[in-house]
Amino acid sequence: MSHWPDLALTEEIHFDGRVLRCFAQRPPHLPALLARAAQESAGRAALIDGDRCWTWAQLAEASLRLAQGLAQAGLQAGDRVALLMGNSAEFVIAVHGIAQLGAVAVPLSTREAAPGVAYIVNQCQAAAVLADEALQPLVPATLDHGPPLRRFAWAAEPMEGWSAAAGLLDSPKLAPAANPGEEEAAVILYTSGTTGKPKGAVLTHLNLIHSVLHYQHGLGLSAEDRALLAVPGSHVTGLVAIVLAMAGVGGGVVVLREFKAAACLATLSAARVSYTLMVPAMYALCVREPQLAQTDLGAWRLAGFGGAPMPPATIDALRAQCPEIRLFNAYGATETSSPATMTPPGSTRVDKVGVALPCADLRVMDDDGNELPRGQSGEIWIAGPMVVPHYWDNPQGTQDGFCRGYWKSGDIGTMDAEGYVQVHDRKKDMINRGGYKVFSVEVENCLLSHPAVQEVATVGVPCPVLGERIHAFVYAPGGDTQQLPAELRTLCRGQLADYKTPDAFTWLDQPLPRNANGKLLKRQLREQALAASQAG
Repeated sequence: MSHWPDLALTEEIHFDGRVLRCFAQRPPHLPALLARAAQESAGRAALIDGDRCWTWAQLAEASLRLAQGLAQAGLQAGDRVALLMGNSAEFVIAVHGIAQLGAVAVPLSTREAAPGVAYIVNQCQAAAVLADEALQPLVPATLDHGPPLRRFAWAAEPMEGWSAAAGLLDSPKLAPAANPGEEEAAVILYTSGTTGKPKGAVLTHLNLIHSVLHYQHGLGLSAEDRALLAVPGSHVTGLVAIVLAMAGVGGGVVVLREFKAAACLATLSAARVSYTLMVPAMYALCVREPQLAQTDLGAWRLAGFGGAPMPPATIDALRAQCPEIRLFNAYGATETSSPATMTPPGSTRVDKVGVALPCADLRVMDDDGNELPRGQSGEIWIAGPMVVPHYWDNPQGTQDGFCRGYWKSGDIGTMDAEGYVQVHDRKKDMINRGGYKVFSVEVENCLLSHPAVQEVATVGVPCPVLGERIHAFVYAPGGDTQQLPAELRTLCRGQLADYKTPDAFTWLDQPLPRNANGKLLKRQLREQALAASQAG
């Protein structure tokens, strides 16, 4: 049984022998995607940033001018161009402009520290950096080895050693857009590096075009849609699900420069946003906002989430406020160029991450690389034309991360008889307590159902008797820490097996620690929990 529309697919060979199921009809690359939007939706709003607006024709022209400006500065096809920029119209123009040149965009998190920025621009041998004014001090003056590093800042008066990025848009003549090959790199996105140095996933034009088409066909996106760029554009979700997906259909991108629940709701209403894809914490903050009930959200029809489980209370609150909205779960990663699974049309099963998208191939494997029967738990492996071919200049990382054309996700999950996938935990985050396997996400979901709890993370702490004990870190601003321990233990005992109840709690006075990409730093929490257990 197919969960998706009847689409024309073809079997093709790409990336040195991978046999992939591909869309038969597709644009060849990102410049063609933008050219089609500029032709078919020329006068439609393509980009809205506060009181500034660009049509698709204007956005295409601006990106071509930026491409020409970069070329006049000495850049050429294949060069890596790092973007240290927050959500803005300039970021969107830069992404398209770099593609128009045939160069490779390398978006960096604005939360990255100077050593991380230096590592990435050196590892990818960036030829140029475009940075927001406030972030100029994070960028090194030169590379350790290699070509000169050209630096452009979005500032009226850039620092010494920098040029004005706005000048790139002043090119008097426009050269034709590049015509890159499908398997050429379009973007390099660096993984979060929770266990070591980040790896640069190479997203090709083939990868990105297929992800754009998965969003288009999976959600029924059209030129009528407006998408809110609320998550960072430097993350695979913001870049692909919002910026590039809207180029794929000629819809509009509405920029939210900084997420605040009240501002998010106001923008959703004022800009008549129809499509969002955010992390569950953002939705949780929105439904707690007092003005939600008085906000006109009549245009909002698609609300997607991923990256973490959505608390049932948040789902119920969204459905109560917006009964016509289609809630959908999605699962993917940087290495899959965004989605590999999605909740199909008509389904309300958002407790699972959906089913494999039309061109995706998901398998649940044991530790020896053998496929497991439906319903059994194992590591999720993913293949398809949206899966990146390799990491940039990292043969060991590529060898460790890929096998037989599949990317090994490191996630433990199951697939049921109907093809619905459930992600239980990261492989390394599964806790073994007295021989019983405990998925931390199950315990975390239970604790999150308490109204005082906003964030929670559970980790395993070594124990000479049980192997591991369960330690929970809880952020519950305003909660009564005298009463909460007993309440949470009672809650867990009522919903979970007794061995899944946390053995110890740490109460946090600020949100959980995260890295520059917003990913939870469980390694840091494990070290903290271990120190606490040894001190006790």
